[in-house]
Amino acid sequence: MNEFPITSTLGKEMFSYLPQYYETSRVMKANIDTQGAEMDLLRQAFDETLSQYFVRTATWGLNLWERELGLTTDSTKPIEQRRSVVESKLRGVGTVTVALIKSVAEAYDGGTVEVTEQPALYQFTVTFVDTRGIPPNLDDLKAGIDEIKPAHLAVEYEFTYTTWAELRRTTWGNAKRYTWQEIKTRRW
Repeated sequence: MNEFPITSTLGKEMFSYLPQYYETSRVMKANIDTQGAEMDLLRQAFDETLSQYFVRTATWGLNLWERELGLTTDSTKPIEQRRSVVESKLRGVGTVTVALIKSVAEAYDGGTVEVTEQPALYQFTVTFVDTRGIPPNLDDLKAGIDEIKPAHLAVEYEFTYTTWAELRRTTWGNAKRYTWQEIKTRRW
């Protein structure tokens, strides 16, 4: 006689600890199901709160991270871009090295970045290897790099686009379905 099933995940677990003679009690099942539903909500709230302590999973707590790091909160930006700004700020602490600049740039871009030094020219170049075209978060990336780089060094940004050799792998009939911008940034 299972007319009153327990739907709560924790309610089922709690009910499994009770003596077997409660299995036919509608009152006990209703009681445990109600308590279990409340416990499910509590566990969900704990999990949601815990996720705010980590930049990569933070949602509503992201503005707390931004405030703590002295960043301006721009709620119009996609949450992934806001996370990359926070993550970059956290990475950008310490002595400035090629590895640090690479780490900060990759936090914004989400792909592989190469950093090449040109000491004689007092500059370095950031090349986006995995990302085709201009990354969507470029302005934030430039601000992050400017904040950590030494003032006497200039920085140049190089972007990767589709080469003619890559484009030869497809036919004109296939390529004409795309815009020129899509062709320049598509992997063929």
